[in-house]
Amino acid sequence: MQKMLTIISNVLRGSASRNGTRVVVSARTYADFTPQASFDIKKCDLYKLEEGPPLQAVLTREEGLQYYRTMQTIRRMELKADQLYKQKIIRGFCHLYDGQEACAVGIEAGINLSDHLITAYRAHGYTYTRGGTVREIMAELTGRRGGIAKGKGGSMHMYTKHFYGGNGIVGAQVPLGAGVALACKYLGKNELCVCLYGDGAANQGQIFETYNMASLWKLPCIFVCENNQYGMGTSVERAAASTDYYKRGDFIPGLRVDGMDVLCVREATKFAAEHCRSGKGPILMELQTYRFHGHSMTDPGVSYRTREEVHDMRSKSDPITLLKDRMVSNNMVSVEELKEIDVEVKKEVEDAAEFATTDPEPPLEELCNNIFYNEPPMEVRGTSPWIKFKSVS
Repeated sequence: MQKMLTIISNVLRGSASRNGTRVVVSARTYADFTPQASFDIKKCDLYKLEEGPPLQAVLTREEGLQYYRTMQTIRRMELKADQLYKQKIIRGFCHLYDGQEACAVGIEAGINLSDHLITAYRAHGYTYTRGGTVREIMAELTGRRGGIAKGKGGSMHMYTKHFYGGNGIVGAQVPLGAGVALACKYLGKNELCVCLYGDGAANQGQIFETYNMASLWKLPCIFVCENNQYGMGTSVERAAASTDYYKRGDFIPGLRVDGMDVLCVREATKFAAEHCRSGKGPILMELQTYRFHGHSMTDPGVSYRTREEVHDMRSKSDPITLLKDRMVSNNMVSVEELKEIDVEVKKEVEDAAEFATTDPEPPLEELCNNIFYNEPPMEVRGTSPWIKFKSVS
């Protein structure tokens, strides 16, 4: 039975009489909406490429609703994490992703779930797009047994199938990602690895070593620099002699992408994925994006940038608002339907937060488990020789 979306404008339910005139309720079915539309997207800057991604993107109504729900879920999840951190329920390191949602959602829309992804410590959004649940992520943030890493990883160390974290050492995930890409090639799978790092890590020597190996061996690796304009509290202009991060691969082709537009990111990722799958080796993408929060929860984010700058980015470049305006103005969805999604997302996040604050912490016996995979139980020494734990795979 086709679900009905009723839009009521100065109308009471059923029928009524006003000044002797009968009022008719207007109802719209989903069939009344535009099923798909084409949108112009910003041209990517290219390096060592003769052609780039298309300048138009086709979006179906179903895709748009999915992207909207996913980005809104990440946004709500991060705002709830902000609240729980300020209440001292979440402790330790916590790096939020709000403002950068189009990067995670666009990349996921351009690859397959069987492909692989590794990122740095701003990992909550990718944990969700890779298949983690809001409940598992929130419980991991609070260090509870139901967390995606059993409460032992926290904000920076979350994992799920084909997702390798969440890595706390700046830039260290890049050579690991190349290793995953090497495994894809060695095993003869038509898979690739998306390897993400920030502009703050872009000057690391290990990244350039990895570029060299990946190019030599033609590894199916998409290197992605999420350039959110600041490495901790240092602007890119003060940190890098060249801010053209998409050209940093030297002998690796690259493209610079509008990272605030989910469609632009999706089309660029599809282009990069096809490059890798065709055996041409690695490719580098720079996503120009912006984080609305500070570097981490201990950073108010306004000592090195003005409140006006943050407000301007929120009001003019919010990736969720951009997608919403496109869909509404092209009759692909109604404002009321999007509000329904907002209510559902808010409830999901609130329920997850309730679970994350009531689920028990992992028992002490769990501390040393899972050191090795598929190995018999072993003894692990504690902080002193007479304290011993058991590790179970």
